[in-house]
Amino acid sequence: MRFSSGQALRDQPFQAVTLFGMSGVGKTTLAGILQQEDWFQYSVDYRIGTRYMDEHIVDNFKREAMKVPFLRQLLRSDSIYIRSNLSFENLSPLSTYLGKPGDPAKGGIPFAEYRRRQAQHRAAETRALLDVPEFIERAHDIYGYHHFVCDSGGSLCEVVDVTNPADPVLSTLAQHTMLVYIEGSEAHTRELVQRFRKHPKPMYYQPEFLDAAWAEYKDLCEVTDDDAVDPDDFAAWGFEQLLRHRVPLYEAIAKQYGYTIRMDDVPAVRSESDFLSLLQRTIDASPR
Repeated sequence: MRFSSGQALRDQPFQAVTLFGMSGVGKTTLAGILQQEDWFQYSVDYRIGTRYMDEHIVDNFKREAMKVPFLRQLLRSDSIYIRSNLSFENLSPLSTYLGKPGDPAKGGIPFAEYRRRQAQHRAAETRALLDVPEFIERAHDIYGYHHFVCDSGGSLCEVVDVTNPADPVLSTLAQHTMLVYIEGSEAHTRELVQRFRKHPKPMYYQPEFLDAAWAEYKDLCEVTDDDAVDPDDFAAWGFEQLLRHRVPLYEAIAKQYGYTIRMDDVPAVRSESDFLSLLQRTIDASPR
């Protein structure tokens, strides 16, 4: 959705917004504030983990449990039940399943298996994003929510083709919601990199980008064997490349389909009124 003026947004009886941007820019913070004021909060990552990846995640737990003789017998006799306790605040089961490629002695998984799990995540994220219209309707019809906010994952830009005017995900989101890019700052980028180097975590990459990054990293480290790669070091190095890769994609989506606000604007938003005022100013300041 794009608007002729900020007032046109205000005049809508029903608000629906998709927030997107890098990790830590404030998407979930804003969605949480709105959820307290009669907005339905739709977390794409939560939908991925509980609807489309749950079986993969739990099966992986079971594979690990089967390596322990005591647990193996209990599982085979259906004496214990293993499930994922994923929540809006704790997405660790999903990121742990994605894993990191490299040396198995350091917690890495084979690169081929890593690519397979990445493909599963891509399919799951695409389906979760395409579910947005259904959940807008369900939020209103079942739960009586008047407004809707989609808290998208940082990898939204990786599963769409912004150069394709008929991209199904972007077309769906733009038709049913206002797309809002939360732009990070240089200081935030440096902080993200420092934080990631201390605590590397799995990420989603476009297949072509991943293959190129994997080959480049192995060349830089002068290793030919996949199992010789330090998974944490690759994750940290890859994250820095990913930051540079994603920013222009986010900007292109915002320019073509939506609007941009700054992460520095987020702390001042403490209510629905603050949020709508920020969007109104953003629309009015945007080129027509």
